[in-house]
Amino acid sequence: MKWILAFLIISLLVLFHEFGHFVVARLNGVIVDEFSLGFGPRLLSAKRGETRYSLKLLLFGGSCLMRGMYQYEDEGGDGEEKAPEEGSFPAASVGRRAAIIFAGPFFNFILAFLCAIFVISFMGYDPASITYVAKDSPAEKAGLKTGDLVTSFNGDHVDIGRDISAWELLHDYSPDKEIRIRYTRDGESGEAVFYPEVLKRYMMGLTYTPGDEPAVVQAVHANSPLEEAGVRAGDVITEIDGTAIRTAAELNDYFAANPVGADEMVIVIDRGGKPYEVKVTPREREDVITGFAYNMGRTKTDALGVLKYSFVEVRYWITTTIRSLGAIFTGRFSVNDLSGPVGVADVVGTTYEESKPDGPFVVLLNMLSLIIFLSADIGVMNLLPLPVLDGGKLLFLLIEAIRGKPVRQNTEIAIQTATAILLMALMVYVMYHDLFVLFDR
Repeated sequence: MKWILAFLIISLLVLFHEFGHFVVARLNGVIVDEFSLGFGPRLLSAKRGETRYSLKLLLFGGSCLMRGMYQYEDEGGDGEEKAPEEGSFPAASVGRRAAIIFAGPFFNFILAFLCAIFVISFMGYDPASITYVAKDSPAEKAGLKTGDLVTSFNGDHVDIGRDISAWELLHDYSPDKEIRIRYTRDGESGEAVFYPEVLKRYMMGLTYTPGDEPAVVQAVHANSPLEEAGVRAGDVITEIDGTAIRTAAELNDYFAANPVGADEMVIVIDRGGKPYEVKVTPREREDVITGFAYNMGRTKTDALGVLKYSFVEVRYWITTTIRSLGAIFTGRFSVNDLSGPVGVADVVGTTYEESKPDGPFVVLLNMLSLIIFLSADIGVMNLLPLPVLDGGKLLFLLIEAIRGKPVRQNTEIAIQTATAILLMALMVYVMYHDLFVLFDR
C-alpha cells in the first residue's frame, strides 16, 4: 500500500509542477508539443489540438516539452542563427521564458498552500507559546513566563512552535552562548536574555516506563555503560545492589532514593527465565538545560487565521529546506540525510500505518501534511542553480539577458549533460542508502 500511496503522491507533485509550466506557456503563446507523466517509451498517448498527452514507462518524473525549447542555433551547420519559429519557446521574450520556467516550482508552492488550507482548517496551527518555565532557572530569572508568545528566537522570526524546533535542529545550545527570546504578553512586547545551564549527571543508558509491570528494559542507549555490560532491550531488572526490584515502579522509586553516581552497580537481570549478574559503572554526562518548554500542539483558528497560517506553513517548509541544504555544506548534515523515492515511500508507509487506527480522515490529513512538505521541498530543489533544473535554466536566461543573446546550445547541452551525470550518481547513492536503511531494520 505504501508504494501505491507514494506513487500517487509523487505523481501528483510532478503533474502539478509540469502543469505550472504548461499553463504559463500557453498563456504566453508558447506551443506545448507534449505533456507527459513519466519518462521513456509511451504507454498511453492522445493528441488534443497541438499537444500530445502521454503516460510513459518510467513513472517517477514528467515533462512539459515546449516547441523549439533547445533550437537556438542553425541545425544545418552554416553557423547562421535562424529566426525562431512563431509559437516556439525561443520566440518568447526572456521575461516570458523566465515566467514559464519559474511557474513549475511556483505551482508546487501553490499546491502546498492549498493543502495547508485544508489541514489547518481542521487541525489548526501550533502557536509558539511558552508552556513551562523551571523554577529558579535562568529563564525564569530573565522574566520568561508560561503563556508568553514567542515572536523571535535568537534572531530568527517566529510564527509557530516549529520555528523554534527548526532553530534547535540546526544549532546547538551552549552555556557560553546566550538565548535571546522576544515575546508578547498581554499585548505588550518583552525580551528575555539568559544563558543555558549545564546539568551534570551519571547515566547508565536505560529506558523504561514506571508501572506495576516487571521492570522491563525497553531500550539500551548506544555506547552506554549498560550496552557495554551486555544488557539488552527486553531484559528484566530484578535486583540492584542487593535490593529486590519487583516492578518498574519500584525501579523508579529506587533511583529516586538512590541517585545514580560514579560507583559501580551490581544489577541482576532476568533474560528468558535465567538470571544474569552484570556490573555497571555509570558514566558522567553533561546536558545543557534551557529551563523552558514551548508548545508543539495544534490550536484551531478562524478563517483569516487559516489563510495566514497556511502561508506560514509553506514559508516554514521553504525556509527549513533551504537552511537544511545549507547545513549539508557546513557539515551539520551529510548526504546520508537526503532521501529519494524509496525514502519517501518509507515515510509515506510509516505515516499511513501509524494513522490507520485513527480512521481514514486522519490518514487523509497526515497524507496532505506530507504533500505540503514534499511539494515545498520539490519547489525549492528545482530552483537550485543547477543546469538540469529549473533554477539552472533561469540562470542561463539571466546570462542571456545580460549578454543580449543566449548561451550557445552546444555549451548549454555539455554543461547540462555533465551536471545530469553527477546528479544521477547522487540519486543512485541516495537510493542505495535508503534501501540499506530500509532492509537493515
